[in-house]
Parts: sequence; structure tokens; C-alpha cells
Amino acid sequence: MNFLKENIFFWDKLNVLKKKEILLRPEFFKKNILKENIKKVIYDVKNKGDKALYFYTKKFDKKKIKSFFVSKKIIKNSFLQVHKDIKKSVLIASKNIEYFHLSQSMNSIDVITDIGIRCQQLIKPINKVGLYIPGGSSPLLSTVLMLSIPAYLAKCKEIVLCSPPPISNELLYVASYICGVDNIFQIGGSQAIAAMAFGTESIPKVDKIFGPGNLYVTEAKKQVNKSFNFTDIDMLAGPSEVVVIADKQSNPDFVASDLLSQAEHGKDSQVLLLTNSKILVDLVLLSIKKQLNKLSRKEIIKKSLKNSYFIITKNIEDCLKISNIYAPEHLIIQCKKARSLLSKIVNAGSVFLGPWSPESVGDYASGINHVLPTYGNVKTFSGLSLVDFQKRIMVQELTKNGLKKISSTIKILSTFEKLDAHYKAVSIRLNSI
Repeated sequence: MNFLKENIFFWDKLNVLKKKEILLRPEFFKKNILKENIKKVIYDVKNKGDKALYFYTKKFDKKKIKSFFVSKKIIKNSFLQVHKDIKKSVLIASKNIEYFHLSQSMNSIDVITDIGIRCQQLIKPINKVGLYIPGGSSPLLSTVLMLSIPAYLAKCKEIVLCSPPPISNELLYVASYICGVDNIFQIGGSQAIAAMAFGTESIPKVDKIFGPGNLYVTEAKKQVNKSFNFTDIDMLAGPSEVVVIADKQSNPDFVASDLLSQAEHGKDSQVLLLTNSKILVDLVLLSIKKQLNKLSRKEIIKKSLKNSYFIITKNIEDCLKISNIYAPEHLIIQCKKARSLLSKIVNAGSVFLGPWSPESVGDYASGINHVLPTYGNVKTFSGLSLVDFQKRIMVQELTKNGLKKISSTIKILSTFEKLDAHYKAVSIRLNSI
């Protein structure tokens, strides 16, 4: 773990270029090659359909499967294969997630803006949605809950779920029995995103794609969103990232555990510690070394820690400024009186306050959605919520008197903009009264 010593920086001693370099995500350095590879996959799926899906499933997932669709019989049998402790935990998590997301419901609006002018906002579900659940060494049951529950609450008419093969009994149980999703396909990676975007013989086209993924999935979502195919995406949610802000009073073991819990997501993950205490950094590094040896994914963690930094500042105020520039997916504030610092946070996907709020609680069961923007996109995007599965329709209705009253305003503004046909649509009605 000696390489971590090289990742310690005193912020005030860095020049402007080095500061920018440190706050860059590691994946930016290999983006061009990635872009072309994904472009080829999307082109093949769009033009060859299932044939391309079978090819890429064998190439990337090393699986030769007979059908992408998971039958109702297989889904039904999954119930018997899931341990009771999993079932109990999933129910508790789903209850909290449902409760928090129900509170996000948008209200319909019906107001009179002026005499004879009625304006409304109607809330409707997105008709067809696609949910992507990443694969890897273990099925992400929590992501099934985070995507499926708001889709169900929004009353989306068609919900398609894709995940790399083989799909576990636990994932099938959570998707179907807990969340009511039974349109499930065993297909993963960028090819799954392309399939949901364009549709194939087996997999239906959707209107919007949701879910996190690795660099390939994230790039695929970005490309299909720009393909003029009328397929929207939730956000760019790529490799996991966390910033921990801590002071000399913070518990170094707590800080180390939070950094490690995010580093274990994958080798492209990035974790940052921002603190005004060099002593704390030394203690955290010792704790990382101690905890790391007991973790099953320590080889992955070692790789992700190479992308990570320990930054020492003059004060906590500077830590907050750096965090806002970096704009992290997850932000953990372990300082004394952490809540008092919340008002100074401008850019963050999800914030965890105080020593007793580990990020892992948000990943699973607090109720807040764990699908969050990465790459600094929290500057303009928010974490996934119920409203992302809904759309708004605007309605206006005028009476004769309402049109008369506002007609002069329309005439003046449309004349100024040299759009005379706009006022003609008003005047022709006025002449008929």
C-alpha cells in the first residue's frame, strides 16, 4: 500500500494544472477508444437485431443462451430458491424506498391565471421504460428495487428489465414478486442498452432507459440518447465515486470504511478524502491497510485506490469548495456539526451527514434512490426519483372574454417578433364573436 503515499497532496502547494488533473475522473483518459467500440455494437444491434445480441453475449459474457426472455415458469420457481433472510431484508428496504418515493409525487395543477384563462398541468406516466441492472460478481438486488419501485408507483404501462446472464433467482424474485416486473431479459452491457433503444425480434423498444453501469453501459446510453431515435435516458451514471470530508475529530476507521466501500464497486471507481488534518490522513491510511486485508474484493479495491486522492487543506471551508468543484456522486460529511455545513453544499448527488450515516445505508435501505449522476453531472442533474418516470402535459382553455382581454397583449408581442400569423389566429376569432 505504499503507492497511497504518492496520492497525498497539500492543496495549497499545487499549481492550477495539477489541481485540475486531480479532480478529473480517471475514465476521461481512455474515452476515444471506448466511443468507437460502443458505436460498432450499437450499429450491429440496430441493423442485425437478435443475431448481434447472441454474438455479443457470447463474446463479452462468454454465454451461449437459447432465449433472452426469462419464462414465467423460471420466475415462479425463483421464489422457492431464495433464503428467508434475503426476503425479509428486501421487504424492509422496499418499504422504505416506496415510502420516500411516494412523497415525491407531483401534483396536478389547475389555476385561473386571468379572467377567462384556465391553465393546467397533467401528470402522466412514461409509457414504456427499460431498466438496466448491472451484472458482475453478485446480482444487484438493491438496484432492482431502486428502479422498479418508482416505475411501478408512476404506473408505467410497460416495464422491461435487462441484466447480464445468468440472472440469479434472487434478482428474479425481487423483480417479479416484490416489484411486479415479469418482462425480464438476460442480456447485458452496451448491447442491452442498444436493444432497448432500437428494439429487436425479442426485446421491445422503450421510451426511456434507466439504470447505472460500467463505462461501456454509460457510453452506450449517451450514444443512443443522441441517435434521434426518440429514446431518452435517466442520466449518465457510471463508475462509483465518493468524497469524504472529515476533520481531526472524525473516526479514522469510519472514514477508511467509507472509502473502501465505494472503492470495491470496481477498478474504475474513485474515492477522495478532503480534510484539514494530516494526522487524520495518516490514521486513515493505516486503517485502510488493516481493513483491506480482510475484504474479499481487495484486488479490485487496490486498483481503484490508484485513481484516488487524499487532499489536505488549510480548513474545512476549502474542503467544501473542492467538493463543489468535483461535484461527487456521494458526499459524506463526518465533521463535527456536519448538518451546519449542509447549506454550503452546492453540487452533490446524495449527502450523508455525521458519523452514523455510512454510504452503504443509502445504497440499500434508507429509502433514498442510489441511482445518481456521476462524472460531475450533479451540477445540473439530480438523483433518480419518481418524477423521472413521469411527464407533464400542459393544458390551456380560454373563454370568449378571456381571449378578448388578452388579445392586445398577443398583438403587440407577435407584431414585435414579426409573426403576423400568430395574431391572425386571434383576430379571426375576435371577428367571429
